[in-house]
Amino acid sequence: MNKTIVIGSDHAGYELKMKLVQYLADKKYKINDLGTNSNESTDYPEYAHLVAQAIEEDNNLLGILICGSANGVSITANKHKDVRAAIAWNVEISEMARLHNDANIISLPARYISEEEAKDIVTVFLGTEFEGGRHARRVNKINIE
Repeated sequence: MNKTIVIGSDHAGYELKMKLVQYLADKKYKINDLGTNSNESTDYPEYAHLVAQAIEEDNNLLGILICGSANGVSITANKHKDVRAAIAWNVEISEMARLHNDANIISLPARYISEEEAKDIVTVFLGTEFEGGRHARRVNKINIE
């Protein structure tokens, strides 16, 4: 496995991000960590835009965003064309985000899930393929031109 994962967080997600970076590196993923690089207060849109831009430039990539609630990073990332950021707080939602919505970024609420839950959510997200079929028709209707 030599898949690159783009990851970013604000200060609230920093500690969880660092644990996930190590977890994914141990699983032989290549990690592109776009920050933040400490738990000092910062603005989540900066990092959400960086991750979303990377996905825009290479639609073969998958991304992970982390903030306190996951709402801010998802709202920001979803402003980008062809980015589909989904908030997941359990493995079932993570799986459906990929399977039915072809999500290319998973957004994690650091203040509401444990490290183990985050690892499970990410593992399922990265291991699930888009089902296509009737779901492709729906996903194709998301972007406004």
